[in-house]
Amino acid sequence: MSTTAGAFVAGGIAACGAVTVTHPFETVKIRLQLQGELQSKQEAPRLYRGVLHGVSVILKNEGTRGLFKGIGTAYIYQMTLNGCRLGFYEPLRKVLTTSIFKDSNVQSLGVNIFSGAASGVLGAAAGSPFFLVKTRLQSYSPFLPVGTQHGYKNAFDGMGKIWRTEGLLGLYRGVGPAMIRTGFGSSVQLPTYFFAKRRLIRHLGMEEGPALHLASSACSGFVVCCVMHPPDTVMSRMYNQAGNLYSGLFDCLYKTVKTEGLLAIYKGFFAHLARILPHTILTLSLAEQTIKMVRKFEDRVVSAPIKEKI
Repeated sequence: MSTTAGAFVAGGIAACGAVTVTHPFETVKIRLQLQGELQSKQEAPRLYRGVLHGVSVILKNEGTRGLFKGIGTAYIYQMTLNGCRLGFYEPLRKVLTTSIFKDSNVQSLGVNIFSGAASGVLGAAAGSPFFLVKTRLQSYSPFLPVGTQHGYKNAFDGMGKIWRTEGLLGLYRGVGPAMIRTGFGSSVQLPTYFFAKRRLIRHLGMEEGPALHLASSACSGFVVCCVMHPPDTVMSRMYNQAGNLYSGLFDCLYKTVKTEGLLAIYKGFFAHLARILPHTILTLSLAEQTIKMVRKFEDRVVSAPIKEKI
């Protein structure tokens, strides 16, 4: 196993590779989630009618750059989030299993879920300002606007404006739902990945390699999307709001369901699925490879005493 620092780097690199492929679906997902915000179904215009329609209209009106708005901020966020998620998961799991079972090799579903959630929450808290700006950049459209339009020139302009007008608290607006969302996703992502991996090896006789990583990641991605989409919708709306449209997580959830119906919290689900499945597959599959490369690098250049410290 690579060091915590090595796993952090490997996880971040893997996530950046994945987000390059899936970012356009994230843009469509955010606009679908904001479409018809606090409007009844009869009043709300449907500017984006699904995943493929969303991709096509954005391409038509804004070009490829429209689909990749906020990609730079997404890289920083993914390095932070997945670096923490993949970097801290195994150390947390080992500490807890050693404390409870006196053996770090024991696999406990409860410990795995808690370790995944805790590592995800740490990453979400650290990366929240970047996700905030990313969401606002992606939601902006001069042609088919949905939700509040912020019109930042770029990520630095967005960060600067938020800092000047709202201060530090403004940069961490929506951090609560972000932590819950990522905690939900992280609590099932790695445990279901390793659970599926063990079952595929045991029952289907699959061997370690890309095919096993792909199948395990697909199982994990579907479960993650089902669990984390409702808090993801709430987070997108709280990040994108101007002023104090929502006073908090439960206020946003209440207003959304009351005005738009219960299914409103699943707006953009298929766009999310189109993003999260390949993203999870690529992140976890690439992580397996990048961790191996980082481990080889560490074995060559890092001495054993230093490894124990990092």
